[in-house]
Amino acid sequence: MAFKFENLKVWQAAVELSGEVSGLVKTFPKTEMFVLSSQIQRASDSVSLNIAEGSTGQSNAEFRRFLGIALRSALEVVCCLHLGRRRGLISNEDFDRFYLRLTQLVKGIQALRNSIR
Repeated sequence: MAFKFENLKVWQAAVELSGEVSGLVKTFPKTEMFVLSSQIQRASDSVSLNIAEGSTGQSNAEFRRFLGIALRSALEVVCCLHLGRRRGLISNEDFDRFYLRLTQLVKGIQALRNSIR
């Protein structure tokens, strides 16, 4: 792979998650298209985008900052999952599956961030 971020497991997991979120929001009603559907998709995309942007040619401090943004975006996705479940848009099974994936992704981002000094 040509770019540093492409070898990062957290980036790979974030891209995979974003694809799965894309499939999930396709099941949402059209009334949510510009509300929760858009928000959760943008937040999930933001995770991988910030990991990639921070990893390329930045200082360690700058990379840590972008990982912090990616972390906050991942937590935004968690909040969107809660909202979707409360609105009856996300089943408990899907919620649990995504929640577990996000828990693992957040831990991975935190570990990478802590390893950079």
